[in-house]
Order: sequence, then C-alpha cells, then structure tokens
Amino acid sequence: MTEGVRNRILTCGTLALCMIGALGATAQQPVFRGTGDSVRVFVTVTDRDGRLVTNLAQPEFDVRDEGKPQPITLFDNTPQPVRLIVMLDVSGSMEGNLPLLRAAAQQLFARLRPDDVVKVGAFGRDIVISPAFTHDVETFRRALPDHVAPDAPTPLWRAVDAAMDAFGDETGEARPVVLVLSDGKDSGPISFRERNVSQGQVIDRARTDDVMIYGIGMRSRGGQPIQPGIGAAGLQAALVADLPDPGLALVAEQTGGGYTEIRFGQDLGAAFSQIADELHSQYLLGFAPPKRDGKVHDIDVRVATRGLKPRARKNYVAPR
Repeated sequence: MTEGVRNRILTCGTLALCMIGALGATAQQPVFRGTGDSVRVFVTVTDRDGRLVTNLAQPEFDVRDEGKPQPITLFDNTPQPVRLIVMLDVSGSMEGNLPLLRAAAQQLFARLRPDDVVKVGAFGRDIVISPAFTHDVETFRRALPDHVAPDAPTPLWRAVDAAMDAFGDETGEARPVVLVLSDGKDSGPISFRERNVSQGQVIDRARTDDVMIYGIGMRSRGGQPIQPGIGAAGLQAALVADLPDPGLALVAEQTGGGYTEIRFGQDLGAAFSQIADELHSQYLLGFAPPKRDGKVHDIDVRVATRGLKPRARKNYVAPR
C-alpha cells in the first residue's frame, strides 16, 4: 500500500468517525432551532388528571396558523429561563389574606431556577414594583407587602399594564411572564389623573409584547362583612362580591398562561409551586410566519396522543 493510499484511507476513516459522533450527539439533543424570526409558542401539555406531560417529541405536535399546518422550525423541551413579575393585590379586601399570601410566595421563590429573575410588585392604593430583576431570595422577601390599607381599591388592569412596562426594553432568551394574585374585581380609575386600562387593552398589549400572564384568584377576606342589597339581584350581587375578577381567567387563557382559583381551605402555596413547575416544563415551538402582514393571526396547537391537552397562546401579531 502506497503512502498516498494510506493517507486517503485514514482521512476517510476520520471523517466517518466525526459524522458518526455528530449523528450520535444529535440523537441525544432534543433541541433544534430555525431562523431568528420564528414565531415562538410556549406550550403546556397535561393529561386527563391535570398532570404535566414533559416527554413528548416534536412529531407529536401540530401547529396551525389561521387553520393551516405550519412546519415546526424550532423545538425545545428543556427548561427555559423566565423573567417573572409577581403582582400581588393589596386592596382592602385582601386584609385577611395577607399572611397567607406572604407565606405562599416563599414556595414560589424556592422553586426558581438559577437562570430565572424576578421583580415583585403590589397594587392597591398605589402600584409599586421593585426596581430591578434579581435572583436573590432575600430581596424577594423584603419586597413582599406587609400592610393593606382598608380602603384601597383594586386597579387590576392598570397593575398588569404597569408590570408589562416594567420589563423595559430587555431582550433575550428569558421569556416575560406576569403572575397576578387578586381577590377582587377591577375598580377602574378612581381619579381623573389615572389612565383607564381595560381587560381588552391588556390582552392586546400582551399579544404585541409576547407576554404570558398567569392568574391566581382568591375569595376576599376583608375586615367588613358584605351586606346583601335588596331583592334577588342584591342577594346575587352579594354572593359574587367576594369573588375575583372573571376577566383574569380570560386574560390568562388568551396569553397561554394558566388560571387557578383558590377557595377557603385550599393551599395557596401549592398553587404558586404548581405555576413555577409548569413554567419550567413547557415546550418551546417555533414556526416561520407564513405572512408578513402585520395582522393578528390565530394559532392552534394540537398533540397527536389522545387524552392530552395542550395550552398555548391563541394568537400573535405577524411581522411586517
């Protein structure tokens, strides 16, 4: 065998080994990515009992834009970092819930991953949000509210809008998520100086800014009992007066988040923990927008396995 032939054999053998190694690495890696302008869709999948399903492969998913199947150009089932803003209701009706809220929030903080960052905010008479994202648990604890003004209103939608402002212009892989805990209905502006923000405006902005919103609703535990009004209508109003705003569930559904309503005796800490676990158990799918028309497009995500339920945002704004 000549020296030239021997070198060619060695070169071919080396290339073959490299290709085999690359194929093996690809088989072990559940991530593939397309172009940078993919429409990103985070998907939560649960079974019939509500348990998270985290072991699906990309071929199980079907993503549709305006009813038309789209090639999936991005798939990742590894935990994704989160930029989380926790907004806590400190209106007057939350007076009896405050100790429960503070204790439960600790369970959320304990389940954060090293690459997650958080701001903590409160809304009642004022809307206040901590100035910087951080992973320091002690900073979270100091930011938790420790007082409720008995006459404080519930500026629910202004608070969610302010939370979206608080993300600023930061970009990156960490996705923006707002978690809202409230026991009351939006009170609207209480003075001419306050800008009115509606539920619809919150949904529109979350769609444009690609923000996922989670909600936890509680029954009120204010210091004063609710007095029913006159007649059947008054009684009906009293029965629902201590219930959270029903719009919070709709906002969560539209943006791909989840909604949980806590009743007396249920574990609020478990609800916080469940949301933290869910945020780190979602699938990231992506597809190239079929049209760059700047319009709102409906999204439908399906899975092939019967009995599983995917949850994702309902639409997105196509780029121009």
